[in-house]
Amino acid sequence: MPEFDLIIIGGGPAGTAAGVYASRKRLKTLLITKEWGGQSTVSSDIQNWIGTTNISGEALAKSFYDHLHAYADEVLTIKEKTFVKKLEKSGEVFSVTMEDGSTATARAVLITSGSKRRQLTTEGAAEFENKGLTYCASCDGPMFSGQDVAVIGGGNAGFETAAQLLAYAKSVTLLHHGESFKADPVTIEHVLSHPNMKGLTGVETTAVVGDKFVNGLRYKNAAGEEVTLPVSGIFVEIGMIPNSDFVADLVPLDEYKRVKIDPWTQKTEVPGVWAAGDCTNIKYHQNNISAGDAVRALEDIYVTLKTK
Repeated sequence: MPEFDLIIIGGGPAGTAAGVYASRKRLKTLLITKEWGGQSTVSSDIQNWIGTTNISGEALAKSFYDHLHAYADEVLTIKEKTFVKKLEKSGEVFSVTMEDGSTATARAVLITSGSKRRQLTTEGAAEFENKGLTYCASCDGPMFSGQDVAVIGGGNAGFETAAQLLAYAKSVTLLHHGESFKADPVTIEHVLSHPNMKGLTGVETTAVVGDKFVNGLRYKNAAGEEVTLPVSGIFVEIGMIPNSDFVADLVPLDEYKRVKIDPWTQKTEVPGVWAAGDCTNIKYHQNNISAGDAVRALEDIYVTLKTK
């Protein structure tokens, strides 16, 4: 017999929500996480976590830790500071191999391993991260109310970010390295029609500049001229990298290496494996969405395990 009913992989909002629900449903569960909180740990002021007016990413991660450890008992086991290197299936049993060399088996698996944002490597980007340069408009955008800001990225995510920022920013300039934007034509037309919006194509971002905080962005235009754009905020939307390598040999992924799921149940195409959160091929990625999707997965996992 497997050691556990369920293994949950990940300690962000999805993994934490799933762990709490699994414990309350008395499923014998192992939760494995390298760290707590997910991507939001880098945010200084999160204002859209439901039930909390504002909270730092660090405090949110601690709340995940505290909530889940309050449920740790003979049913819920928490293994921290390690990650899953491999997920395999033999018959009806799943096994995980962890970074520290340990292994565990279960009847079912919930993947909530999240993703990481593709980082801007331009000069000054690392220096000014969280000092005016951010990767989360929903988390940090309201702090730039009435200011001039820039968005780097020409896909749907970049345009959706620009649309959010237009609600409170003085102006938004979107920069894209390609000759044409990659977002849906209707989205491009709608966002660029805003009087406070400007879109630039064929530009190469060369540096993030500032003093203690961002005050500008340098780029080369299509003619090769270097231009400095005065902005106090820079929002980077150049893609996501799902944390899915460890399941690539077992679970079908889409062209972006996101885990493919049925959005009604969160099931993958492999019976016994569910997934939720930023590692999946859903349209929107937010903390609240991840937590809700994980709860939906847990409800389906419970019904599946108890009616087999």
